Amino acid sequence: MSFFRNSDVLIIGGGVIGLSIARELHKQGVGRITLLEKGICGEESSWAAAGMLSPQVDTNEASPFFDLCCASRDLYPPFVEELFDETRVDIELDRAGTLYLAFSYDDVSRIRERFKWQRETGHSVEHLSAEETSRVEPFVSPFIREALFFPNDWQVENRKLISALKRFAEINGIKIRENTSVEKLVVNGNHVVGVETDDGIIYADMTIVATGAWTSLIKLGDAGIPVKIEPVRGQIVAFQSPKRLFQRVICCRGGYIVPRRDGRILAGSTSENVGFDRSVTESAVLSLKEMACEITPAIADMEIADHWAGLRPYASDGLPVLGSIGGLDGLFMATGHYRNGILLAPLTAKLAANKLISNIDSEYFKTFGVERFQFRGIGTSGQH
Repeated sequence: MSFFRNSDVLIIGGGVIGLSIARELHKQGVGRITLLEKGICGEESSWAAAGMLSPQVDTNEASPFFDLCCASRDLYPPFVEELFDETRVDIELDRAGTLYLAFSYDDVSRIRERFKWQRETGHSVEHLSAEETSRVEPFVSPFIREALFFPNDWQVENRKLISALKRFAEINGIKIRENTSVEKLVVNGNHVVGVETDDGIIYADMTIVATGAWTSLIKLGDAGIPVKIEPVRGQIVAFQSPKRLFQRVICCRGGYIVPRRDGRILAGSTSENVGFDRSVTESAVLSLKEMACEITPAIADMEIADHWAGLRPYASDGLPVLGSIGGLDGLFMATGHYRNGILLAPLTAKLAANKLISNIDSEYFKTFGVERFQFRGIGTSGQH
């Protein structure tokens, strides 16, 4: 039996990553789990996402990150089935696939290269003519030249995913403390022994940092966490359609549209370096509507049903931060997922639980660990 199975595990951050890790730890036998959230669980970037599970659609070359994303996507069917059995919440996994449209000669060249390398590496992808694309999605623009179809790139209703994970925590006695801000990690020698919050110190045998865009605001003892995570605002507009016009997610170079079962069509998204500002802007509405109208002229007359923004956690190389910090016991990092928090939640949870419970390391910890930033000039203060 591992040391942490019957010990106190503290998770900082109540988004999809923190909640998924809490669930996996419980399923693997950890009995005492507390999750701290500075606001309300799941109401930051996890709530604001579009729910796309699409590692193939926008990737130009093979890489460890691509492998990580595909591996996590492939966990979704059993993950969804188990969550439904556990909570009776349907998170609406839609396996209709994803289209990527080409409008220009540059787009055509790009998607043909993408098609070539993904076919050569054994990934499912189909090349469609304009006529074939129009047959499968009759309401797409008549100006497309050709398209790629990715049958294994899917979507989920991310807000229902959050509801299911919160329901799992409630059913299984995982303690959630909302509106609790963590100011710093408490260190004794080379061991993180808990956290200092705005309501006092909470001690734990193991602390997991899953704080997304707010990671760099937490102190590690008297210094900073040795990785800089910055917020990147993403805005999404939801249009209301009287009936479902599209059967699958449709992307182009400028963005994407995501059809939901309830008739909404999400159009996204922006990438804005504006700090912790979650406000929405009229300029984003105009640019997202223009992008969506390029995909389909049917958007032009639709009413806007909603408009929101979220803050994505961005590390300097755009990749997640997974694993321990060298020289420190009792701490695990699971942050910096940027645009891929929903996609990477199942695998991140399994990697974290396997390490904490059974001390199973992963090659991904070498690739996505904190130490990679120290080699690039980010020291223990967390500053460039």
